[in-house]
Amino acid sequence: MLALLSRDWIGVPVAVLVAGAGGGLAGAGKGGVTALGALAMAVGVLVAVGSVRHVVLLARERRENPPPGRLVGVGGHRMHVLAEGEAGSGPTVVWMPGGHAPGADFLGLHTMLSARARSVLVDRFGSGWSDVGTFPRTTAGEADELWAALEGAREQAPFVLVGHSFGGLLVANAARRRPDLVAGLVLLDPTPPEVVAFAPRSRQIARMRRGLLLAAVRQLFGVHRGPGNRAGQGCAAASVFAELSPAGLARVGWETVVYDGDLGDLPLVLVIPRDLIGGEAVLSGARDTAEAERISRFYLRSRVRYLSASTASRLVHTPEGTGHDFPHEVPSFVVGVVGDLVRELRATGP
Repeated sequence: MLALLSRDWIGVPVAVLVAGAGGGLAGAGKGGVTALGALAMAVGVLVAVGSVRHVVLLARERRENPPPGRLVGVGGHRMHVLAEGEAGSGPTVVWMPGGHAPGADFLGLHTMLSARARSVLVDRFGSGWSDVGTFPRTTAGEADELWAALEGAREQAPFVLVGHSFGGLLVANAARRRPDLVAGLVLLDPTPPEVVAFAPRSRQIARMRRGLLLAAVRQLFGVHRGPGNRAGQGCAAASVFAELSPAGLARVGWETVVYDGDLGDLPLVLVIPRDLIGGEAVLSGARDTAEAERISRFYLRSRVRYLSASTASRLVHTPEGTGHDFPHEVPSFVVGVVGDLVRELRATGP
């Protein structure tokens, strides 16, 4: 169903079917049925107008906003890769934003770093200028697609992979799959699998997925709210977010999670806030003070689990007062942490 909804032209045949069914009912010549058929025909016409508007607006968007980077072939689809700056003696830095955001979400960080190193932004399938790709979307699949995109763009290893939140889980997975291509890893408050599996029950992800799907349907029928209105973006995000539940993680855990020791002695920098600023909604669900303390302890301890993935890991705390969204709150700090690792790796050699 998600694969079908992700096709931006699908609204047109749906409108034709609705209008055709309405025409058949209207021709039946029976009072109530005829009225119902006329109503269905009217709805079909409105849906058709909105669907055509959607396709026209998307075509205009593509003309007015061409991709700034390269579109490379990955599995029969096109993936967008923007690479700037000089690698020098290496390594090349690859950024991966949180959620299922396009690479442009980290454009500011990319621009700052590209003045001193080779910096790469990649749009996952279903985001930015990339095609929608195949379904279902999975973190493990996107890790393989990331490597294929870098190869297709002829970017040279070694790489420093930098990922935030859900993007941190993705780049850690990618590093586990191809450690021979990775010089180091910077994880910016990455999603801990323990939080998905064992945290207090929350419907936040379910609500997020539902919102993405409703937005995709609205867009298919011409209800646009600004640029970037491809239905496939919401469908792709909704597909991969299916992993973020106890049942979803149990289904894909072995292929997705990075366990203790999986990264050997790969240099790993874990960057996290000191406290739960921004996480008040989680604590507000506690029954009493004791449970609130347990929830806080659980989240704070879960945050550091990635340190055990490598024997060469180290912890860096974000500036006081910053929360989970610190890459946007203190971008210079983030670029400084990444730049420091790049310099260290250049000094030690391949």
